[in-house]
Amino acid sequence: MRGFNISHEALLRDTVERLSDGDNLTNVCPSQWRGEPLPSQHSVKEIISLSRALIFPGFFGDSDVTRENVRYFTGLWTEKLYHLLTEQIHAGLSMDICTETPPQFAELEARAADLAARFMQRLPALRLLLNDDVRATYHGDPAALSTQEVIYCYPGIRAICNYRIAHELVRLDVPIIPRMISEQAHAETGIDIHPAATIGESFTIDHGTGIVIGATAIIGNNVKIYQGVTLGAKSFSLDEDGNPVKGVARHPIIGNNVIIYSNASILGRITIGDNAVIGGNIWVDTDVAPGERLIQAKANNVLRLKQ
Repeated sequence: MRGFNISHEALLRDTVERLSDGDNLTNVCPSQWRGEPLPSQHSVKEIISLSRALIFPGFFGDSDVTRENVRYFTGLWTEKLYHLLTEQIHAGLSMDICTETPPQFAELEARAADLAARFMQRLPALRLLLNDDVRATYHGDPAALSTQEVIYCYPGIRAICNYRIAHELVRLDVPIIPRMISEQAHAETGIDIHPAATIGESFTIDHGTGIVIGATAIIGNNVKIYQGVTLGAKSFSLDEDGNPVKGVARHPIIGNNVIIYSNASILGRITIGDNAVIGGNIWVDTDVAPGERLIQAKANNVLRLKQ
C-alpha cells in the first residue's frame, strides 16, 4: 500500500490497544461485553413501519391491501411486529441492566415477550386515537383535500403516530426503545416530541417543523400547535454536584381547545387554560387564564434610525 510504513503500523497497534482498554470504554456496560443484544436502529425503524401499516393499512406498508385481503396482511404484520418488538424490548431491558455478573437473560426475554404482547393488544385503541388526530387535522386545515391526503402527506401525523406508539411503550416501562422511536420521527419530520409527554385526543400539528414538546408536558384534548412552538423547561433543579435532578415536572400544562401559533415558547410548569389562544413569536412563562388571548402588542410609533 502506498504511503504505508512501519511506523504507521506501530501507531495503529497502539491506537487499537488504547481504544480497547477498559478505562477508555466508560460508556460500555460490562454485561454487553458478553455478546448480549443491543437495540438496533434498523429494527426500530421496521417496528415503526409495521405499526404504521397495522394502524393505517394500505397507506403504509404494502399498498395492495384491500378489504378482501386485509386479514391476511394484518396477520402477517402482527406476527412479524410481535417478534421484532420482543427482540428489541429484550435488547433494551438487557442494556438497562449494568452489572459485573450477567443478568438472567431468559427471564428478561420472557418479560419482553409479555410486554410486546401487551403492546399489540393496544393497537386497535391506538388506531382510534390516531383516526381522531387525522380528522382534527383535516377539519382544521382548509388546504387539506381529504383525510387520505393528511395520512399520506402530513408530517404532523407521522410524528404523532410515532409519539403514540412510543408513549404506549413508555406506559409499559419499556426502556430506550420509545426514545429511539421518537427520535426517528424527529429525524424524519423535524418534530421533537418526547415519548413520556402526555397528549390528549384530537391533537393537531400544523406544518410542524421545529416543534419541541418536553417529557413532562401535559396537553389536553383538541389542541392545535403550529411550527416552531416549544413546550419547554424554564430552568432545572440541580443536585449537590450541580447535575440536573431527574423526574421533576418542569414543562407546561396545556388545557383543552387551545391554539398555539408559530414560534411561541411556553416555558416552565405553568398552565395554559382551556380555550386560550397563544399568538406567534411570544415568550410565555406565567399562567394564562381560560379563554384568554395572548398576542403581541402593536407598536404605536415607528422608530427610524439613521446611519
